[in-house]
Amino acid sequence: MGKIRKKRRLYGLIKVNWKIVSGAALGAAAIFAALFTVSAATVEQGIPLPVVMYHSVLKDEAYHGKYVISPEELESDMLYLKSQGYTTILPEDLLAFAQGKELPEKPILLTFDDGYYNNYLYAYKLAQKHQCKFLISPIGYYSDFYTQTGEKNGYYTHCTWEQLQEMTDSGLVEVGNHSYNLHKGSGSPVGVKKASGETEEAYRARLTEDLLTAQEAVEKHVRKRPDTFVYPFGAVSKSTPELVKSLGFSVTMTCEEKTSRVTRDPDSFYDLGRYLRPSGMSSREFFTKRMKLGEE
Repeated sequence: MGKIRKKRRLYGLIKVNWKIVSGAALGAAAIFAALFTVSAATVEQGIPLPVVMYHSVLKDEAYHGKYVISPEELESDMLYLKSQGYTTILPEDLLAFAQGKELPEKPILLTFDDGYYNNYLYAYKLAQKHQCKFLISPIGYYSDFYTQTGEKNGYYTHCTWEQLQEMTDSGLVEVGNHSYNLHKGSGSPVGVKKASGETEEAYRARLTEDLLTAQEAVEKHVRKRPDTFVYPFGAVSKSTPELVKSLGFSVTMTCEEKTSRVTRDPDSFYDLGRYLRPSGMSSREFFTKRMKLGEE
């Protein structure tokens, strides 16, 4: 069925562009030009970019839930996406796209928030096995802390800088910025939001110091300055997006469940929506019913 659909789609494109040349005979060069025009128009309109948000990966069923899935569920997701023709990409591929390079036919981003050690323990091994790429966005403070202590526990410790560097060096993983030490979900402020009563000047100074501290830590230990900022809890204040952009980030990700569209305009890489992947759903159910991805 897939081959038949592709042939019909190709025939339809040629048929539409036949009218453009007012009935003139189409040689091979003319057909190619017509098809290229349609392709360029598609890019200009925007390419759908679904983004999946993961957190922890654990074998222990007692912990499975909204933010913790099993290694088997993650592997099933990877296999399902491959079976449907999706190709995992990294934010760096989006930046290359803005410079003229092409994206795969059906791109998708897999992201892991917070940088838990279990991401290295399970997700990275599965990524190597199935040649899938993912973005990991650690909380800088905890990477510093567990690098110093050397403690490794799949339930609560976070990736060390050495582990993050190893994953990055594989070419399968990119490291994003998730703040250095502003990942707080209770009290005020939440995440990188402006605190109640805080002046704009104080807010800008506080946020700038934290995010640049994380940038410098990643660059020092992983040898690549992050291009992507992932909002903790998706929380933002009115002036946050502009400030984050001014600090040099080229891609930002929210927690809003939507499928964004990207073009060669770099501004289309800001505020990308993501879908939280909980445990307890089959891969097909999550991707077709939750994310509304069609099946071939």
